[in-house]
Amino acid sequence: MDKLVINAATRKTTGKKAARSMRAAGQIPAVIYNSKGESTMLEVNAVEFNKVWRAITPTTTIELKIDGGEGRTALIKDTEYNIRTDQVLHADFFEPAEDKKITAVMKVQYTGTPAGVLKGGFMLKHLPVVKIQAVAAHLPERIVADVSALNIGDSFKVKDLQLSDGIDVLSDGEAALASVSPAR
Repeated sequence: MDKLVINAATRKTTGKKAARSMRAAGQIPAVIYNSKGESTMLEVNAVEFNKVWRAITPTTTIELKIDGGEGRTALIKDTEYNIRTDQVLHADFFEPAEDKKITAVMKVQYTGTPAGVLKGGFMLKHLPVVKIQAVAAHLPERIVADVSALNIGDSFKVKDLQLSDGIDVLSDGEAALASVSPAR
């Protein structure tokens, strides 16, 4: 997947009045924080931000180009969203250090129909999330578990996940993610 890019500009104005006029002009007030705790106030185009924001997961890295400069790798950490108007009101970006690991709790997505289900059993999902740690460049967008090989009585454990190198799994490796039980 190509790197998603959001163009931003630094902003000097703060406050409710400035934010309202910015939103009326099609911009979203935003802030980028780095791993040292420093912050920079930004404004991003609302249409451009929404296209990216609606297509990513919490661990998807984006390229943030500030004032047309060199792109900085960042994560969309938080957004303030008005559900009534379907509008993003504010966005927070986080620029992680390239050499520091980030801890993330990610949902597990299941693919395939277990062989045991085709034989009359039923699949039980035990653990919905897995805790991982990796540098930002190695964070996966999704964790997918292929359960198609599970027969009745089998279980898919955390240690059975196929993750790329550089990702440390912090969850218990023996914990069952899913299992197939016989029909009662």
